[in-house]
Formats: sequence, C-alpha cells, structure tokens
Amino acid sequence: MRRHGESAPPNLPGTPARAHSDWATLGRLLPYLWQYKWRVIAAIVFMVGAKLANVGVPLLLKQLVDTMNLPPGDATALLVVPVGLLLAYGLLRLSTSLFTELRELVFAKATQGAARSIALQTFQHLHALSLRFHLERQTGGMTRDIERGVRGIESLISFSLFNVFATLIEVVLVLTVLAVKFDAWFAWITLTALVLYITYTVLVTEWRTKFRREANEFDSAGHSKAVDSMLNYETVKYFNNEGFEARRYDESLER
Repeated sequence: MRRHGESAPPNLPGTPARAHSDWATLGRLLPYLWQYKWRVIAAIVFMVGAKLANVGVPLLLKQLVDTMNLPPGDATALLVVPVGLLLAYGLLRLSTSLFTELRELVFAKATQGAARSIALQTFQHLHALSLRFHLERQTGGMTRDIERGVRGIESLISFSLFNVFATLIEVVLVLTVLAVKFDAWFAWITLTALVLYITYTVLVTEWRTKFRREANEFDSAGHSKAVDSMLNYETVKYFNNEGFEARRYDESLER
C-alpha cells in the first residue's frame, strides 16, 4: 500500500517502513495480546505443566521398571508399589494431554481477540486513506493480503508461545535431567546437536523466505487481477477486453 504514497500509522503491526526482527514484531503484537493477560498467564501455566508432565513420564517409567526388581517376601509391597507407580504413570500421561487441551481452550479467545483487533484497525485505516488510494486500488490483492495477515498473526502468536517458548522450556528440563541423572557430557552433546540443528534450520528458513515472499506477491497479483476484473465487468465488456484480461490473469498464474 505504501507504493501509492500513503504511509502506514506507526501503531499498525505488519506495516513498518523498514524490516523488523521477529522479536520486534512480537513486541508490537504484545499490547493486543495483553488485553487478555489472565488467559495468557493461565495458558503459560498449563503449558509449563504439560512440559513438566511430559518430562516426568520417562522418569516415572524408569521407577516403575526398577520396582519390578523388589526382593520376594512382602507380597503387599510387590503389589502396591508397582500398581501405585503404574497409576501415577497413567495420570502423568493423561495430564500431558489434559494440560495441552486446557491451554488451547483458554488461549483460543486471546488469539482470536488479538487478530480481530488488528484486523479491525487495518479496516479502519483503509477507510481513512485518501481518495487517490482507492481510485488506484487493487482490491483483490489487498483483500488477500489482509486475509493472509490475519492468519499469519494467529500462527505467529501460537507458534512463538507454544512451540518456540515451550520447546526451550522442555530443552532446559531435559538438559537438567541429563546433567543430574547421567554425566554432564550427555547434556553438552545434546546441547551441541540442538545448536547445530537450530542454526541449520534458521539459515535454511531465511533462504526459503524470499521465495515464499515472491510466491505470495505473485498470488496477490493474480488474485488482484481476477477480482478487479470482475468488479469492473461492465468496463471490460464495453471495450471487449475479455481476452486481454484472461491473458493477464494467465500470466500471473504462470509465474
């Protein structure tokens, strides 16, 4: 939209004059998300609980297997201890799924509310633009960009909080278990492998991003040509430009 000479307001996420880092983008989304701070806090608590239960499952399974080596003698101990650990193991497995579902249930309204606020602000901003912008509009591409932006906001919030942050918590827990229960070298080897994997993933993702961005631009251009052609149906028919519009649309699809 800036190619039409219009500047985006400073408080609109996703419309900065220059490229921002991912953390800066998340920082701009936080005010919208923090309107539901109690839901966010509850979702984080459920997420941490799910990760603790997930890490505790193999530890409890180890204890359950070890109890099978009890010396014969006390029949009650032979029965009660394994059964108790087995029930605890089942509860931990259940709590992992339960906390995950509760997290999704609590956080859904926060994600949808933040996306709704941003979409509404973008809609109001479009109405505040000058007549020149709307005369030179590309309605199809603009609507596709808005739709893609709203979906991207939902994915970014969910992925950052429940994938990246949750994975970091789980990595710290696992490294702690490896360092305490085994040798510190196991933790260092695991950490090195994770650093190499993360570095490779970031580099490949950055390389792929430019191709994805180009694909999105071509998709928006094609959608813009199709929708704008339909909106100006009378003009196209008046000048017998059906073939020309079809060729323009086909060129966009071919890219």
